[in-house]
Amino acid sequence: MTQASHHTGTGAAQTDRLLEMYRRMRRIRRFEERASDLYKATEIPGFLHLSIGQEASAVGACWPLGPRDGITSTHRGHGHVLAKGLDSASMMAELMGKEAGTCHGRGGSMHIADPGLGIYGANGIVGAGLPIAAGVATAAKLRAAGDVVVAFFGDGAVAQGMFHEAVNLAAVWDLPVVFLCENNHYSEFSPEAEQHRAPLSARAAGYGVEYQHVDGNDVLAVAQTMTGIVARLRAGGGPVLLEAETYRWHGHYEGDPERYRPAEEVAAAKERDPLLVARRQLDAAAADAVDEEIDKEIEAAIDWARSLPEPAPETLHDYVSAPRVPVPEPAPLAADAEIFRSMDAVQLALEHELAADPTVFVAGIDVGAGGNVFGLTRGLAQAFPGRVRDTPISESAVVGTAVGAAMAGMKPVVEIMYMDFIGVCLDMLLNQAAKLRFMTGGRASMPLVVRTQFGAGRSSGSQHSQSLEAILAHIPGLTVVMPSNPADTYGLLRAAIQDPNPVVFVENRLQYGLKGPKPPADHLIPLGKAKVVREGTDITLVSWSRMVQDALAAAELLAGEGISVEVIDLRTISPLDRETVLASLAKTNRLVIAHEAVRDFGVGAELAAMAVDEGFWHLDAPVTRVAPPPVPAPYAPSLERVWLPSRDTIAETLRRIAAV
Repeated sequence: MTQASHHTGTGAAQTDRLLEMYRRMRRIRRFEERASDLYKATEIPGFLHLSIGQEASAVGACWPLGPRDGITSTHRGHGHVLAKGLDSASMMAELMGKEAGTCHGRGGSMHIADPGLGIYGANGIVGAGLPIAAGVATAAKLRAAGDVVVAFFGDGAVAQGMFHEAVNLAAVWDLPVVFLCENNHYSEFSPEAEQHRAPLSARAAGYGVEYQHVDGNDVLAVAQTMTGIVARLRAGGGPVLLEAETYRWHGHYEGDPERYRPAEEVAAAKERDPLLVARRQLDAAAADAVDEEIDKEIEAAIDWARSLPEPAPETLHDYVSAPRVPVPEPAPLAADAEIFRSMDAVQLALEHELAADPTVFVAGIDVGAGGNVFGLTRGLAQAFPGRVRDTPISESAVVGTAVGAAMAGMKPVVEIMYMDFIGVCLDMLLNQAAKLRFMTGGRASMPLVVRTQFGAGRSSGSQHSQSLEAILAHIPGLTVVMPSNPADTYGLLRAAIQDPNPVVFVENRLQYGLKGPKPPADHLIPLGKAKVVREGTDITLVSWSRMVQDALAAAELLAGEGISVEVIDLRTISPLDRETVLASLAKTNRLVIAHEAVRDFGVGAELAAMAVDEGFWHLDAPVTRVAPPPVPAPYAPSLERVWLPSRDTIAETLRRIAAV
């Protein structure tokens, strides 16, 4: 019998239904009570946030859900994932940091996930599950299979921008998602009245979505309410904001001194214990039997988890990235190849992958009807209805949608209009896309691409010119790609879309009109591999993106002066192709690095560190960087010319190093 079918019938069926709900609540209660004990005994490391007192909202919300339906959770998520069907034994092992834990000991209490069960992750970032849920719901809508998603969040998350962005996006796209607020009346230490001035009902009206309220301590009421909502969503209804009023008995975290609320308030709340509310309608002997059954289950889980080994030290690097399918370096392009532009390369790559793979979709601000601010996606929305989607101006929701959709089996390609705007949605890259595969012990799949662009030199100012690859490359789990010519743009973008890892693909807008030979349609370039684009013997010059063109021009200039410069185009910033750079350094004994990002703490510094570490005995001269000073990109052309490296400043540095 499915979960959903339990809600019909009367008499014995009703009693059986409530007894099963009680069993699930009791499992959550006992799991968390024992977790609290184990934490105090130092058998569970790290942070522990318990949901004791909130069991009815978790069980009732998940009651009508099937295996394909999804949930996203919070840092207080044990109840949600247990209610969705995760087993208590592997969860207990995860909390203890054991290799056999749900996430192989990589996630712990706050990051338990199993997308195979529709559990798209508890999350240590307040509100982060909401845009991820929008992504899972986007995948559900594109598949049109009637699946729904429940996004659990606490009342404190309402103050997060991600709440606004996710609910608004879900409303605009009519996504099948229930935003379920477990209102326990405290945002960490702060009472609800000090955090918000508008009730959720008013907020729902502002977004144009349905609002409902339910007693979060009455599991039957929650299940009945959710059964009706889920049925409407399966039939094509849009998002619903459901508020379940409840109360958490323990502090914000285990060890919280709880000076912010009186003991009398907690005692009064316990009179509305969800388990007692349910027991009053059950035969005492039947409920006692369930208690005994669950106690044995949890103790067995603890005994099993205690007996297990922790992850072996040699597995430290496991699960950071998914294995890549090897891609050979393509053959040189034909001398008589058709000429095309970098902007054509972007469009053709997107078109090719959309046509080849039905799981690929494109989303971003004005990428659909408007065809992108630079015209790069013009015509794609008409050619692929529903799969090239305009979004609100909500960068966190855009990237969060990509994260959720990727975990749900899609291959999203989302656009952040300017690289500078990465700062607006950095959490979704830093703490979600880059880390979720690792934190879930490989359970979460993350094949997504974030396309963006940058480019100084046209007075775009400090907020539209930044080359921020060093920030992104510093984040383990992210792949960062920066092509320098049209053919590479095509081959690298196709490879990025096919890759099983999160890729930030950075174009230079000043190169959109750059012309070059057009490769064949099946052209692919391996990620993580640099290329020697000019052979030389005297100096190695490493660059990437548009600066490669200046580097090649400087090398040509010095060739006329008798200095042979080998130019390397990194193409992929992270993972860094150390072997190609070190092999060149071993040949030339000199290294110069040129890049458009500011000099300090940049990728050039990483290359320099590599040279003086692994390549030290090959060096005959100082490793030198040619890059802008640590000053924001200026607006005035006179200042920008001084700030930005050029062919001539690169050539000047090459001459100086050659003379050493």
